[in-house]
Amino acid sequence: MHAPPLVAFAGGACPATAASSPSPWLASPRAAILAAPARLLRSRHGALRLAAWRAAGGGRGPRVPAKGAVLASYMGAEEVVGPSSLLDEEELISHIRKEVDNGKLPADVASNLEELYYNYRNAVLQNGDPNAYEIMLSNMTALFDRVLLDVQNPFTFPPYHKAVREPFDYYMFGQNYIRPLVDFRNSYVGNISLFHDMEEKLHQGHNVVLMSNHQTEADPAIISLLLEKTNPWISENIVYVAGDRVVTDPLCKPFSMGRNLICVYSKKHMNDFPELIEMKRRSNTRSLKEMALLLRGGSQLIWIAPSGGRDRPNPSTGEWYPAPFNSSAVDNMRRLLEHAGVPGHIYPLSLLCYEIMPPPQQVEKEIGEQRVISFHGVGLSVTEEIKYGDITAHTKNADEGRELFTNILYNSVVNQYNVLKSVIFRDRGAAVSNNVISLSQPWR
Repeated sequence: MHAPPLVAFAGGACPATAASSPSPWLASPRAAILAAPARLLRSRHGALRLAAWRAAGGGRGPRVPAKGAVLASYMGAEEVVGPSSLLDEEELISHIRKEVDNGKLPADVASNLEELYYNYRNAVLQNGDPNAYEIMLSNMTALFDRVLLDVQNPFTFPPYHKAVREPFDYYMFGQNYIRPLVDFRNSYVGNISLFHDMEEKLHQGHNVVLMSNHQTEADPAIISLLLEKTNPWISENIVYVAGDRVVTDPLCKPFSMGRNLICVYSKKHMNDFPELIEMKRRSNTRSLKEMALLLRGGSQLIWIAPSGGRDRPNPSTGEWYPAPFNSSAVDNMRRLLEHAGVPGHIYPLSLLCYEIMPPPQQVEKEIGEQRVISFHGVGLSVTEEIKYGDITAHTKNADEGRELFTNILYNSVVNQYNVLKSVIFRDRGAAVSNNVISLSQPWR
């Protein structure tokens, strides 16, 4: 069975806006766009405990439109600042340039948006879906709307940010934007049963931390897309420890607004501007306090990349590999988990998705990187919980225990990564599964 058709997962246009807020953009000659189901617009107030989430209507499948190519850009009570109906390519590019001429969009942002449009278009059209072109235009129109809105009314991320789900559903916007880039026929999840185990622990009030490598800006969407059919609660409620770049880059902010985030300044960029070092340290302290409060409440699922940034290829071989974990980052997260006063669990998680949206070859200081995009298979895998006490029972001191625990977590991530790489790049299918990693395609 093939992956679900893309047309079934495009974003939703708010019927109220379409009916009561006519705009000059509605003169487009294209056919009418189907509205999103009302359930996509229902109230959400942050992450729900699993039981409450299911009682409120959470199910075992993705909450997406059942059919029809629908526009991911609905405005709710917000002012319409850009095109609110599906444009053709020439119209969209023209509107981007007009906003620069009108002084409403910075030239560098517009240039990056245009470049992204062509890269995204070429990638989406590789997937073979008959509706790919309309879906691509819908998603890029929605992104233009969101970028323009944020330029005019900048959103500021607090230390702990809850995903914005209304009046505009930024979570579904991000899901629908990344979805057509994923080759589901060549994508895999390792040990899907462990995600069910995590849900049970979370249901009991426990906390779970995923120590993971980090490959692209699209990582949160990749995780959610691969789990949305079997584990939609995890997809929607996971909290990501996010660096400052994804909450300041104009093209990245709309996607970040749809995720639950603990916002921190990465060590890799801490010294970029010496005059800001102290401010960044104070901000990180506030974020750690917010995380501690979250963990004390229980039922939290936290994703963190202890490397402090995205993976990069080996400069000699060009091979991509998980960046080494920082033992201080691992230990700080472990201690926060232990001091929460509720049971906590640490799992090593591996991601392989760099082909979708690889980062620059080198770490860049400036905001506004080039985004190269492609249609490709991706992978996600997790292995059994690793317990600090079991690993460090015979170590001589705390420093040795910290390094050993970090190395074991990292080595597990690398081993899982190699299995994912073998199945995705060598086309060997689930036969690559072994006694540690069982591969499957749970959306089939």
